[in-house]
Amino acid sequence: MAANRWGARGAVRAWFRFVSRLGDGAFWYALMAALVLFDGWRGLGASAHLAATGLVALLLYRKLKRWTRRPRPFAADGRIRPLIAPLDEFSFPSGHTLHAVAFTVVALAWYPALAPLLLPFTASVAVSRVVLGLHYPSDVLAATLIGIALALLSLHLFP
Repeated sequence: MAANRWGARGAVRAWFRFVSRLGDGAFWYALMAALVLFDGWRGLGASAHLAATGLVALLLYRKLKRWTRRPRPFAADGRIRPLIAPLDEFSFPSGHTLHAVAFTVVALAWYPALAPLLLPFTASVAVSRVVLGLHYPSDVLAATLIGIALALLSLHLFP
């Protein structure tokens, strides 16, 4: 509730809405395109790795949402306000966080120099989900762990 109240501030709400919208996919698609544009075939390989990891993350995320069916915080507690429209009905896990973490881990394995861009962005995406009233902190924490595990598995399978 405290994080959601923090989001009532105009600049805070605007920032986290912006970050959340970028985390819908636009940021990651732009990153994949930039990798291909600036690094040719190697960038294409990295982008394909990111896309494949993202597809598995999407399938896993959808399965977990249907299985757990955890209501969003604003649906469970009227004191929490959704500060942006949710993309689906259920809370667990945070798909934005799961994808952001998985993409960041894979991208940093290919391009460690991207850390100053990707780490703050991914942290902002994760925090945005709680501030905007769409997820519990446990949804974000679980998504972080799942994203790390998925990314490490993909890096192990496709080094």
